[in-house]
Amino acid sequence: MDKLIQALKEAILANGILQVETSARHMHLSQADLEQLFGKGYTLTPKRALSQPGQYLSEEKVTVVGPKGEKKVSVLGPVRNRTQIELSRSDCMSLGMSAPIRLSGELKDSEAVVLKGPNGVVALSEGAIIAKAHIHMTPEMAEKLNLKDKQKVKLEIITKRPIILQDVIVRVDEASSCKAHIDTDEANAAGCEDFTLGRIIK
Repeated sequence: MDKLIQALKEAILANGILQVETSARHMHLSQADLEQLFGKGYTLTPKRALSQPGQYLSEEKVTVVGPKGEKKVSVLGPVRNRTQIELSRSDCMSLGMSAPIRLSGELKDSEAVVLKGPNGVVALSEGAIIAKAHIHMTPEMAEKLNLKDKQKVKLEIITKRPIILQDVIVRVDEASSCKAHIDTDEANAAGCEDFTLGRIIK
């Protein structure tokens, strides 16, 4: 039965149809910033595994402090080399921030941000972004679909209120689960539910 389910999934993916996941605001912390916020030697407490291999939602939350307000933001693990905060446009408006739309990891000249934890405060000169919609894909599936890393495609969100997102970036990596990631603003615009499918349009 498991083999049959896997074969069906691969057949669906081979036609460019994949699950669309909604990413709510979250952050990735460096070990140094984690310790500044929570205390020396602190480690994250895993709460739930995420769809991308090795990544998880932690129990920890950190407050993002903006000119107009504050928001609690979940921390994803494991720790990274650099701290990165991913917000929606709606989050930025309520916080009084103007984070640029970027791919994860592209932090040069991104928005300055202040983080507040139970043990301290971290002030970053850059680190806050609005995450660009993207599709995680293994090299094998990318080859089947004739797609390349960093390629721009369109993504049709298949819902009762369907929309087509432009300039969605394909991210090819061996350690990937084939899923599309959009933020809460995009998901709300399309009326996404708990399980939503999308179709890649080249």
